[in-house]
Amino acid sequence: MEDMMETVGNFILYFGFKVLIALVILVVGKMLAKWLRGVVETALKEKDMDVAIQHFVSALVYYALLTFVVIAALGQLGIHTASFVAVIGAAGLAVGLALQGSLANFAAGVLILIFKPYRVGDFVEVAGVSGTVTSVLVFTTELNTGDNRRVIIPNGQTMGGTITNYSTNDTRRVDLVMGIGYGDDIDKAKKVLEEVVAADERVLQDPAPTIAVVELADSSVNFVVRPWVNKADYWGAYFGLTEAVKKRFDEEGISIPFPQSDVHMHQIASND
Repeated sequence: MEDMMETVGNFILYFGFKVLIALVILVVGKMLAKWLRGVVETALKEKDMDVAIQHFVSALVYYALLTFVVIAALGQLGIHTASFVAVIGAAGLAVGLALQGSLANFAAGVLILIFKPYRVGDFVEVAGVSGTVTSVLVFTTELNTGDNRRVIIPNGQTMGGTITNYSTNDTRRVDLVMGIGYGDDIDKAKKVLEEVVAADERVLQDPAPTIAVVELADSSVNFVVRPWVNKADYWGAYFGLTEAVKKRFDEEGISIPFPQSDVHMHQIASND
């Protein structure tokens, strides 16, 4: 009887010690996971990451560490954890396959928020859509188009193609093509174009505008007119210069030809 009691006592002592160690692992591990969660969140905040990214990444770190802590505690109790790891792995694989599209959008959203190819307020062209960025979320990017339509684009599509950001640089070049007739004076037309560009206060002096003959087309001699403006003045300068050039050409008697074709008709003699 005494031997049995001693055996039971030793078992309780041994198992109790394991339970105590497992509890210590749980408590200390949870404290460590919380501490690392705070460290990660602070680091992301210092790098000016999006709030959604801060919370998600820090929570992901916390729960991943907590999972390892629980597995370690169970292993201390003598429970075989290989099956738990296999179940968790299988569940993760199933979830990943089921949500692969959403996960791709999420991964792209994280890259956008980290590398910032565009920000809220930028005018961009992504996934074949042009508009002003109104919101950059973890899964989607929202744009307002020029005609005030709201377009929501999955982030996977934005990062999977070319991103054109018109707002990154402070200045933009206005590209205009102006045609004159073959019978018009090229030097006179070039002087008129230079005067029109110089008279527009939105045009920058540095870099200097480019005005030159670019093409001898089918029915016109084409000039390129390429002044530089501040990005906020782009469309105003584009429309204003086009109108001003047309008016000055009319005043100076310089023609702007329209496409035309010569049709030659041949009469075939009849044998009758």
